[in-house]
Amino acid sequence: MTISPSSSRREFLGNGARWAAAGSLLAAGMSQTSFAANTTSHSPAALPSTDHYLLRNVRLEEGFEREGEEIVATKTGLYDISIRDGKFDQLHPAGQGDASLTAWDAQGALLLPSTHDMHIHLDKTFYGGPWQAPRPRQGKTIMDMIAREQVLIPQLLPTSVARAESLIALLQSKGSTQARSHCNIDPVSGLKSLEHLQTALAKHPEFPCEIVAFPQHGLLHSQVDGLMREAMQHGVQYVGGLDPTNVDGAMEKSLDAMFQIALDFQRGVDIHLHETSPAGVAAIRYMIDTVAKNPALKGKVTISHGFALATLEGAELDKMIQGLVEQQFSVASTLPIGKLTMPIPQLQTAGVKVMTGTDSVVDHWSPFGTGSMLEKANLYAQLYRGSDEFSLTRALAIATNDLLPLSAEGQRQWPQQGDDANMMIVAASCSAEAVSRISPVVATFSRGKAVFALQHV
Repeated sequence: MTISPSSSRREFLGNGARWAAAGSLLAAGMSQTSFAANTTSHSPAALPSTDHYLLRNVRLEEGFEREGEEIVATKTGLYDISIRDGKFDQLHPAGQGDASLTAWDAQGALLLPSTHDMHIHLDKTFYGGPWQAPRPRQGKTIMDMIAREQVLIPQLLPTSVARAESLIALLQSKGSTQARSHCNIDPVSGLKSLEHLQTALAKHPEFPCEIVAFPQHGLLHSQVDGLMREAMQHGVQYVGGLDPTNVDGAMEKSLDAMFQIALDFQRGVDIHLHETSPAGVAAIRYMIDTVAKNPALKGKVTISHGFALATLEGAELDKMIQGLVEQQFSVASTLPIGKLTMPIPQLQTAGVKVMTGTDSVVDHWSPFGTGSMLEKANLYAQLYRGSDEFSLTRALAIATNDLLPLSAEGQRQWPQQGDDANMMIVAASCSAEAVSRISPVVATFSRGKAVFALQHV
């Protein structure tokens, strides 16, 4: 079905309903499929496989509609967009694209930047196998969870390559084309988890993924300094860390060891910091001071979770954020819901880069992940941005590495000729609707290559 620029909203909503139904069926089917089936359930065969092709009738945002000073809606139009060698080539009004090119009809669906999952564990997941929920957490400490993992890891390793591939396929089906994955470096698996993850990623070069060597069982506690250094020699981009007081029992010594590896191998740092006690605050201060004394680390440190920031307020929080800004820290937050609310708006306003990620889809820590960064943008909007059109459009940025179709003034800034064609086609009329409704992803492209297509019903 071809949709002209004058097509009615009723026609678009009809398509949207069909895509939504297909998405629901896909989700329902995947929850029941076998491990082997999961690895092949997303097929981009319906989309162009050439390096030069045309997306027809794709919807782009063009500006904001206002009533007085208020933004009340988003203007969109239908376009034909040619893709050449992984980049946006030509943009024309629908019906005016190069008819000689291989084409795929988007049927009025919305083009958005693809999303980035910047905190996930691809190496250890139950996803792709039989359903199993985590064991009860009541009364369990983090050391209890680590002990449980020491039993699980050997059970997961034989299928961890295929499971990682299955999880990559899920992320692509939700619109993600890039990730940062933490990978266990522990005495139980040695470097096997890393080897398996790198094997899986090598089979999917269209899915660039940074790897964090993650001492899940404690850098000092599990005595893996040597293994961490070996991991660096295998091309890992980041040195990880974990709760230096609660797990390693020696905050300064643990952080010093982590930073020394980063300095020795000229790598970045991405540390899991869950601690909400004063020790968590002290750890952040110590990290800021360490980076200030070692300029080579400036701009290379990410605090994942960073729940201790949620315990601060007023001048104390402002001073901490100032230190993060001065040393160019970033924060990777899963946007937790609980008693403590992370000060995400304060961090962003001050200039701290904030990212988000799935963390886990289903594993022995949590069963609630869906792999959708649109869902994370939706949660971010609910927690911090608000429900109006403009706020919903801005919320998308946390999922797309701060890339938005429209500037704050309503000027189209994406896509532009020459931009990398990392994109997703979504069954929505605008980005505000996509965030609000967590609209189904129809197709995902990584540098112009189709990596997922939702089959219509």
